[in-house]
Amino acid sequence: MNGLRKALFATIVAVAFPLSQAGAATSSFDGTWNVHIASSSETCGNGATVAIGISNGQIASSNAAVAASGRVADAGNINVTLGTGIKHAVGFGRLSGTSGSGTWHGTMCSGTWTAQRV
Repeated sequence: MNGLRKALFATIVAVAFPLSQAGAATSSFDGTWNVHIASSSETCGNGATVAIGISNGQIASSNAAVAASGRVADAGNINVTLGTGIKHAVGFGRLSGTSGSGTWHGTMCSGTWTAQRV
């Protein structure tokens, strides 16, 4: 019976170890990014730059004043939601290497964004 327990334990470790490694996988886009948001409408503002963080392909805010969420796919396709107070915007685009670009829209405004890895 002792040999069976050792074999069972070895099998569990062999299966669990690769699964734990997969959960810790990193994305090639992980890191801090500065995102410049621009609008073609003067009533929506002249633009702003927001820092976001990407970890394991998940987007999070690097700024307490702006909430950020979303995901970056392995190929660089990105979707992100930014919000501050009652204002929210959704952006789509693509990251490649150390830069990226795309479009965004909110309730009453829309525009483009560009990003640079810090």
